Amino acid sequence: MNYNISITKVEKSQVDDLDFNNIPLGTTFTDHMFICDYENGEWTNPRIEPLKPIPTHPAAMALHYGQAIFEGMKAYKDADGEPMLFRPAQNASRLNKSADRMGMPHVPEDLFVQGLKELVSLEHNWIPPQQGSALYLRPFMYADEPFIGMRAATHYKFIIMASPAGPFFSKRIKLWAEKQYIRAAHGGTGEAKAAGNYAAAIRPTELAKAKGYDQVLWLDAVEHKYIQEVGTMNIFFKINGEFITPELDGSVLHGITRASVIDMLRAMNYSVTERKITIDEIIEASKNGTLEEAFGTGTAVGIAYIQEIGLKGETIHVSDESPVGLEVNDTLNAIKTGQLEDRFGWMVKTRKQFA
Repeated sequence: MNYNISITKVEKSQVDDLDFNNIPLGTTFTDHMFICDYENGEWTNPRIEPLKPIPTHPAAMALHYGQAIFEGMKAYKDADGEPMLFRPAQNASRLNKSADRMGMPHVPEDLFVQGLKELVSLEHNWIPPQQGSALYLRPFMYADEPFIGMRAATHYKFIIMASPAGPFFSKRIKLWAEKQYIRAAHGGTGEAKAAGNYAAAIRPTELAKAKGYDQVLWLDAVEHKYIQEVGTMNIFFKINGEFITPELDGSVLHGITRASVIDMLRAMNYSVTERKITIDEIIEASKNGTLEEAFGTGTAVGIAYIQEIGLKGETIHVSDESPVGLEVNDTLNAIKTGQLEDRFGWMVKTRKQFA
């Protein structure tokens, strides 16, 4: 279905004020946003308008009961300067899975993708040209109905905003294996991309950073030994020639980069196993020399190479090099920017809209 999306442009773009070689993380936004309202059981008035604050009633249900979900994705330019999206239908599908878990309405997937295409086309000048940089896209939905009471809201907003972003990690990272706090439990919201999941992770992450680590490595909620994921990433370990990543057991986010890396590794003739893996297994592999490398995967970070993992009383040295992770990262970036043939069919073009 093709939607009639109205567009109101800014009088003057702010893109010329941006230094693409020095992009502040998460504080710079493009000129416009896509916005749509849910009321009377349907999504109405899809539009692109200048980015601005949104009036919010103090009783908006998202503020009190947490009905808020989001996605993270990026736009790139190919060799011809055409704006490209990486697997946008997968993000649309995952947003709706999160909506199911949080008692929220679905956003039609074709509306999601069309809104992305039109916004990115309009904002194509904001896509950074530097290697490893991209235009970060944040589709999100929240309950804006003013009501104090425990039930699903009947009014929502779906918004897409965009922010130019440089490389997330420029060095190998260190993880802290958390054994006190938990991210998710079976039957909870772990596989939903819900805002509250990240709120609960802030305090443990700050504590890990105070110890000298970059992010938290989350363990299971019951025995505190099974590895789940990292703060903003899924995780892969290469042990004795085999790649292992925690299985999707309801407590792990269904990472789109994760799924893509699994496909890439198998296409490179590596064995990839999705299964439960314990922190003790990683300790043993490090001690006996079979732990060859590890890396995290995610939209924001791309591929993040892991140097060590700390836990109470012990430090696990992973590796000083990540040759396969580097090859995966280079290949994935080359596909995203059109420098390498997209044999997986992941990239989606947008149509340009020049002022």
